Amino acid sequence: MRQAQIWRYQLPMDAGVVLRERRLKTRDGLLVRLREGENEGWGEIAPLPGFSAETLDETQAQTLGWVNAWRAGDNPAWPAAPSAAFGLSCAAAELTQVLPAAADYRAAPLCTGDPDALIPVLEAMPGEKVAKIKVGLYEAVRDGMVVNLLLEALPALTLRLDANRGWTPLKAQQFAKYVSPARRSRIAFIEEPCKTREQSRAFAAETGIAIAWDESLRESDFVFAAEPGLTAVIIKPTLTGSLDIVRGQVAQAHALGLEAIISSSIESSLGLTQLARIAAWLTPGVIPGLDTLSLMQAQLVRRWPGSVLPCLDTQSLEPLL
Repeated sequence: MRQAQIWRYQLPMDAGVVLRERRLKTRDGLLVRLREGENEGWGEIAPLPGFSAETLDETQAQTLGWVNAWRAGDNPAWPAAPSAAFGLSCAAAELTQVLPAAADYRAAPLCTGDPDALIPVLEAMPGEKVAKIKVGLYEAVRDGMVVNLLLEALPALTLRLDANRGWTPLKAQQFAKYVSPARRSRIAFIEEPCKTREQSRAFAAETGIAIAWDESLRESDFVFAAEPGLTAVIIKPTLTGSLDIVRGQVAQAHALGLEAIISSSIESSLGLTQLARIAAWLTPGVIPGLDTLSLMQAQLVRRWPGSVLPCLDTQSLEPLL
């Protein structure tokens, strides 16, 4: 007999979290638990405001429809909303034990630009020393100076940078001007440095700084292809769709010799622990981009190893089913 429960959650965020010029005060989403016989599977469905095309209310309606059909014995197609398709496919993959339990809980720490704060974090990291910096939020010259300072101060450090298409070609060049050419190879990549793919390709060719595609993967005209200067693709499953689609994108990237990196869309601790399992399964050895729990004030149902944040259980959530 099939059983299912759905809860709606709301987690308080740190006051300083701003996404695309809007302050995110709470992280809202759904938790789903599927049960069949002795097995159960959990999934998190959390469209990200400003990034997901669907709203939470739209997603909730699609999720309820899918779950009711599943409980009735059907095997319905995944909902159209990517966040719903991903969360429900995770629940199904746990239920059927397709999703392995092994997880990669390493995360490229999000750096504020202070080398002194980064040193103890890097010392605690096993193996490769990788950190991430958001660029494009301030002046490009400042970004370049901060990146150069970190690379100079920490010789073992590799940086992943994320510009979210924030630079014009001029600003991108201003950034590069302040990064020593001898240190540019320790920038693993910049995610989407410029407003268009053509501008980003030109930036890579002119500066020798590698790029990665992120937003591009979710555009209708995107085609996976090996390109000069392109080293990686950033896959955010909540924005992508079902686990099958995620697996397909990883396989396409690997076939072209590109690195695929599983990255968060600011999911709760439950969603992040599943992303850590997906990363260990599909992209073994590659540090995922999951350092977002620090943006929240609480965990949810499953704890992230080492986090001291309080953890809420389902008793504190709003039941929908």
